Parts: sequence; C-alpha cells; structure tokens
Amino acid sequence: MARAALISPLALLLAGAVSGCESTAPQTVEFKPVYQGVETRFLGDDLVNFQVRMVGARDREDVSRYAECAAAQYTLIRGYGFARHLRTNVDLAGGIWRGDAVYTISPALPRGLKTIDAEVVAADCAENGIPMV
Repeated sequence: MARAALISPLALLLAGAVSGCESTAPQTVEFKPVYQGVETRFLGDDLVNFQVRMVGARDREDVSRYAECAAAQYTLIRGYGFARHLRTNVDLAGGIWRGDAVYTISPALPRGLKTIDAEVVAADCAENGIPMV
C-alpha cells in the first residue's frame, strides 16, 4: 500500500493525457493503376528503349517499375537473361504518367550496378499484376 502513495500527481496527470490520444496513422489509398501500353524501340547493339504510359501511378517509382517489367519480358523474348538499366525519365502531364527508359540486354550478367535478372523480375511483375511486353 505504501508503494501506491509514491505515485506523483504529475505522473497521474500525464497518464490521463496520454490515454486520450488518438492514433494518427496515415490512411492507405487503394492503388488502382491503369497501364496504357508499352512501345519498344531497338536502338542497336543490344540497346533498347521502352516508352510506357499509365494512369493512377502513386509516384515516379511506379512508372519506372512498369518500364522495368517491360524490359525484363523483352529480354526474355529475345533469348537473353539479363538487362542493365541505363536511364529512365518520367513525366506527368494531363494525368498521364509517361516513362522513357533505356536498357541494354545481354545473355550474361553485364557489368554495372543496376542490373536485373530478367526471369526474377518478370516473375515478380507477373505476381504483382504489372503487364509486360
């Protein structure tokens, strides 16, 4: 009983204030992208350009991911296993996101930091419902 008397009035006041707090967790917005197609342009020497369009992207990363999925599938179609990302430009105009990505494709793992294993990426894209070439 003596222990209960040691609780300070300030501690009780703080405990009461904290118990009235509401959670301020961010609300999640449902992601419903509309993929509007991929244009593929072979630039020569295993260099490929992918032009993608979509509506409903959350950010630039969604557009880049769509282009990466197209690159992975195209790489497999050409009989190669790997690609290396060179650049992706993303633009939003009139509610339509556009991506302009360039990749090299190759049968062996290319040098560089931004390489992808086409089979792994294509499987992940299929699992996540991202269309490919």
